[in-house]
This record gives sequence, structure tokens and C-alpha cells, in this order.
Amino acid sequence: PRVKNIVILISGTGSNMAAIVQAAHQQRWQERLGVRVSAVISNKPNASGLDWLRSDATFSGIQTEVLEHSQFESREAFDGALMQRIDQHAPDLVVLAGFMRILTPGFVQHYDQRLLNIHPSLLPLYPGLHTYERALTDGCPEHGSTVHFVTAELDGGPRIAQVRVPVVGGDSVES
Repeated sequence: PRVKNIVILISGTGSNMAAIVQAAHQQRWQERLGVRVSAVISNKPNASGLDWLRSDATFSGIQTEVLEHSQFESREAFDGALMQRIDQHAPDLVVLAGFMRILTPGFVQHYDQRLLNIHPSLLPLYPGLHTYERALTDGCPEHGSTVHFVTAELDGGPRIAQVRVPVVGGDSVES
């Protein structure tokens, strides 16, 4: 049987990407499940997540690429080029792990039911940016993360999983 490929998109530190890559390695996803992370693509050349991935020989089989969104005249042009790059890896799943771009409807449709996002809030609460600040300002007793399918509605796709953590006195955005 063919190995199923995961392509991960990042824009920065790639902490969620690193967690996925490490879990795939430690839990031997390819041998046990027939699933592998085949590529990590960033829209920013200085994304430290790419440096982390490239610095560890354990992960040398994962291709890293940069496709700078600022080099394109439109969101549609960037998304078209990004789809071509992603499709070179024959992805069964595309994971947005801190990928800080709103994607066009055409992109979302192209990966329908194969496009996941990791969002730092308990959706439907706090879609978009600055979720920690907003939860603290509102005095929420808990916060967390949501994995969901991506649809044309920003952070509005069907939820797959959520993890909750308590907000305790003295918590800050950093903690």
C-alpha cells in the first residue's frame, strides 16, 4: 500500500509542526500506520521552524521549502503557486500549523476534507488572532486549542478535537 503523505504549512516558530514531526518519529507512524510527514512549507524565509527541522538529521527525509507570499501580486496568485508546491508531495492531508494566511476559497475547495487547522482557542470562541489576550481580558476560566477542518469561513469548519487548559490567577499571554 502507498504511504499517506502529510504536508505541514508554517509561518514562524513551528511549535505545532515540531510536535507533529516528533510524534510521527517517536511513534513510528510510517512503519505502524503508513503515514509520514513528507514536507514542511513556509511562506516566510526566516521561519525558525524550518531552521529547527533542518538542524536535526533525524528529520532529514522531510523536505523543507519556502514560498514567499510577498513575491506574489495577489492572494489568488500565491495560493495557486502554493497548491502547485503542495501537490508535488501528493498530500493526503495538509495541516496548517501556525500558518498565518487567510486562504482563498479555491485553495480551501482544492483540499476539501484534507485541510486541517490547529487554532489556539476553544472554537467557536475567539476565531482569528490574539486569542490568549482576548480570553484573559474576558476573564475566561479556561482556554485551549482546537483542531478543525478548514472551510471558507474563518476558523468555522467542523471541529475534530479540542484540548482545554485552566486559566489560573497570574496567567499571562506568555504563560
